Amino acid sequence: MQVSLVTVLLVALEFSEAQRSKLIEMPDLSRLQPLQPVQPLWSGGAKVPSPGSQGAATWRPAQPQHVPQPPSQAAQQRDPLNVQVRQALKGPVKKITWHFPQVQLPTRQPPVAFEMRHPAPVNSVAAACGEHSIYVEVKKDLFGTGELISPLDITLGGCAVSGEDAVAQVLMFESELQACNSALRMTEDELVYSFALSFAPNILAPDAPIVRHNTAVIGLECHYPRIHNVSSNALLPAWIPYASTQVAEEQLLFSLRLMIDDWASERPSNQYFLGEFINIEASVMQFNHVPLRVYVDSCVATAVPDVNAVPRYSFIDNYGCLLDAKVTRSKSYFMPQTQADKLQFQLEAFRFHQETSGLIYLTCFMKANAAASSPADAEHKACSFSGNSWVAAYGENHVCSCCDTRCSLRKGRDLSSEGLDLEKEVTLGPILVKDSDWDSDSSEE
Repeated sequence: MQVSLVTVLLVALEFSEAQRSKLIEMPDLSRLQPLQPVQPLWSGGAKVPSPGSQGAATWRPAQPQHVPQPPSQAAQQRDPLNVQVRQALKGPVKKITWHFPQVQLPTRQPPVAFEMRHPAPVNSVAAACGEHSIYVEVKKDLFGTGELISPLDITLGGCAVSGEDAVAQVLMFESELQACNSALRMTEDELVYSFALSFAPNILAPDAPIVRHNTAVIGLECHYPRIHNVSSNALLPAWIPYASTQVAEEQLLFSLRLMIDDWASERPSNQYFLGEFINIEASVMQFNHVPLRVYVDSCVATAVPDVNAVPRYSFIDNYGCLLDAKVTRSKSYFMPQTQADKLQFQLEAFRFHQETSGLIYLTCFMKANAAASSPADAEHKACSFSGNSWVAAYGENHVCSCCDTRCSLRKGRDLSSEGLDLEKEVTLGPILVKDSDWDSDSSEE
């Protein structure tokens, strides 16, 4: 029995055949311990009398129980892990004290103050455009790094350097506008000549195919106005402008406008109340004509656009006499004329009797003449009645002396030197005049 147990252990530890035979042939039986009493294989049978006991023992076979058998050698070879596990459970295992050595990590460097440097723009190229050519200067320190470029590495549209200032370290180019592969572009107002300043560094040495600079292309442009020559002197046109044709055909633009109180701009509303002043500006657009002076010979107010309608009220007559102040004792008058092409006057608001609409239309007969050749006279004036006398908006007051009679030129006056009067009839309206006690929420025309 003991020999069999030794054999099983040898199979579990997978010793060689020679080692097992050596152990089996030389067993040391003196070292074997006596077997300990074990539980009887049969339970429930008759007790076996101990030695020295009296009486006969009655024996009765018990039911056989299943006794686990040790695995065979073939099974142990098929499952060596099971044998190792059984062997490991036979006694206490010494705690392993060995461990892997710790890897020494590099210490982290504390943060340092660092700022990435970016190349700063360099003002190293200057150009001047002439009437027929372009002049360019380039610093040899093109990139501002202290590294000087070679004159062989830079061209203006394929043209080589034309000069060099060794003291100032400057390269110079000069070319006609149509040379050095220039490109001409035409816009609505300009002629533009474009040049390309190209830098292409050569390899330093065949054995060291490196460069210290990148390639660069700098665009240069010369702009010339299309309506002028390259020297910017004005060109006089040989054709007659359309505006001159209009003046020659006596087609000037006359206008009447309602103005705000300071006369700075046109009034956005046509509504007034009785007692207010209606600011009216008569003007003529001169185009390219010589300076003109505008006049208002007569003005008629009606309730409808028809100038011949009834009722009608003539408040300017007799070649520029403002009669409203004398007839109705109003404060209507001409403003002092400071611009020859504009004549301004104030008309106190009114409405027609028994006309419920409150609308009025103003139709004025206007004319213009050359300001330098038309001094104020009986037929070229603007007069206001103030303080029982007539006052001229420009010129001497004596030209208004005929406003109480009939103004006309004196007989025998030489008209050959006078300019031609350009005349037109202009209508302004409708103008809405309300009573001061009308509801303010009435609709505006």
